Amino acid sequence: MDTTPAILTHLFDQLGLKSSDKEIEGFIESHRLDDNIRLYQADFWTLSQKHFLQEALEEDALWSVATDCLDTLLRKNHA
Repeated sequence: MDTTPAILTHLFDQLGLKSSDKEIEGFIESHRLDDNIRLYQADFWTLSQKHFLQEALEEDALWSVATDCLDTLLRKNHA
């Protein structure tokens, strides 16, 4: 069982993305989600990232809190 804390830094690590605070902020600033798109359906994810995010959300897994947070941040201030 994975006991890694489910925070954004570790979520980005799990997704194979750079995970410094600055890199996470940059990712969030350069990626946005429309209201009608689920987080894991976004076109900027790889297939494996999509599967990971979908599983995390649907199974209410360890990562669900971090994925919900990321989802919210990617929709914030979306015009």
